[in-house]
Amino acid sequence: MSETINYMLFGWYPYLCLTVFLLGSLVRFDREQYTWKTGSSQLLRRSQLRWGSNLFHVGILVIFIGHAAGLLTPIAVFDALGVSHGFKQGLAITVGGIAGIACFIGISLLAHRRFFDPRIRATSSFGDMAILLILWLQLTLGLCTIFVSLGHMDGHEMVKFMNWAQGILTLQPGAAAYVLDVHPVFKAHLLLGMTIFLLFPFTRLVHVWSAPVWYLGRPGYQVVRTRFTREQHPSHSNRHPAE
Repeated sequence: MSETINYMLFGWYPYLCLTVFLLGSLVRFDREQYTWKTGSSQLLRRSQLRWGSNLFHVGILVIFIGHAAGLLTPIAVFDALGVSHGFKQGLAITVGGIAGIACFIGISLLAHRRFFDPRIRATSSFGDMAILLILWLQLTLGLCTIFVSLGHMDGHEMVKFMNWAQGILTLQPGAAAYVLDVHPVFKAHLLLGMTIFLLFPFTRLVHVWSAPVWYLGRPGYQVVRTRFTREQHPSHSNRHPAE
């Protein structure tokens, strides 16, 4: 990959993704909170939904915290604590691998349920199905990076990603150079991860901004109409407090 393309993808593209992520989330939070949902299917295949959702959410939470702490904590902090790069790499592989497998199983269950059950697929939007596939692919790439990481347990490769991530957030113009020569699977994982941030405001992923405080404190009511009520009595509705 040439330096110019590398700079565009890892020096310029991150700022586009972060800008859309932040501004888009703000606009949608302010104007369209009641669209933060997908077509309801919780009454169908409830056991598969429960297992898939729990495994996915627990796994993704651990992965997110691990990535944030691992990439954004200054290297000087690890050095001051006596944490070597090799130990940090081993810890990331172990914890990230377990969480990644749990998350992968969970999202595979959710994807199978949504794609292969005709009734659930009928209630699913294109966005619901597309984001599931993108997240599934991202988890697959993340698990593949483990096998590459096992080939260099000294942790120096991970330092490149730390320098890159911290360089982007601190507006360092040469941050893209840190990942110029890393393995292609890492680059694919980074690119798809940034793309998820880009798509975030336009998908149901925005519901994470609601949990746990904002959603529970959301004012207003949900309007519930049965098919009979809608067809025969369009002016009548049953109102229930939003849960």
